[in-house]
Amino acid sequence: MSLIDRIQKMLMASGDSSRNFPATILYNEGWLLRLVLDWFSRQGGDTHPLDFVSGASWFSEALLPSQFFRRQQGDPLAEGSTHADGLIGHFAIGEAYVADTKLTDGATQMLVIEAKMMSSLSPGVQNANYFDQAARNVACLAEVLHRAGRHPDQFTSLGFLLLAPAEQIAAGVFEKEMTNQSIRGKVCRRVSEYGDPDKDRWFCEWFLPTLTKARVECLSWESIIDYVNSLDSRFGADLHDFYDLCLQFNRPQSGQAKP
Repeated sequence: MSLIDRIQKMLMASGDSSRNFPATILYNEGWLLRLVLDWFSRQGGDTHPLDFVSGASWFSEALLPSQFFRRQQGDPLAEGSTHADGLIGHFAIGEAYVADTKLTDGATQMLVIEAKMMSSLSPGVQNANYFDQAARNVACLAEVLHRAGRHPDQFTSLGFLLLAPAEQIAAGVFEKEMTNQSIRGKVCRRVSEYGDPDKDRWFCEWFLPTLTKARVECLSWESIIDYVNSLDSRFGADLHDFYDLCLQFNRPQSGQAKP
């Protein structure tokens, strides 16, 4: 048995009593997202928020640059790169293990995707506990464009999309953080802490136009699976089964607090 065959055998057992590691190693939002992005990458279309434009690709677990990287040792305001669960668009990823992101020449699509199962958005970073995951991702999206000198108006598809269970969206788990008002206010506060004219200029010239142009919204896994099923019933059925297992294994167990 080859190594790949052995890995497949272990993965197939991850959801039953013979498993050697937690089922969530496989049945999680990360793998669900990869399956979804792979499917959309093989389709044509321009009606769904996850549709790929011509020449676009996808990547999982990319690093996004920040306008708020460390300026010097011990910088009390600094943050590191943001991990994006998924990207769709015209971009290049750094070589080897460095998964940093930059736009390619003539880019017209850049979507940053956050995938959730039964958790909420992270509330902040070490040096800015209010700078939540939505504000941070949109700020990083603006910084990707800034570094490439590619204005938001040059994009036909630009946004930050949060994929989550319908029940979480309906319960308002992400409602406050996913508004333009919340995102703008938190990035404005982050910039104001520096007292730096260059950052004020970035906010006005890059962040605000990006926020205005970008599609910022929640999409339910259920609506995505329904869409896939309408075009590809075989894959849609398999995706539905996989999603059900993700929900099953990611719900808080008896005696375990909900995250």
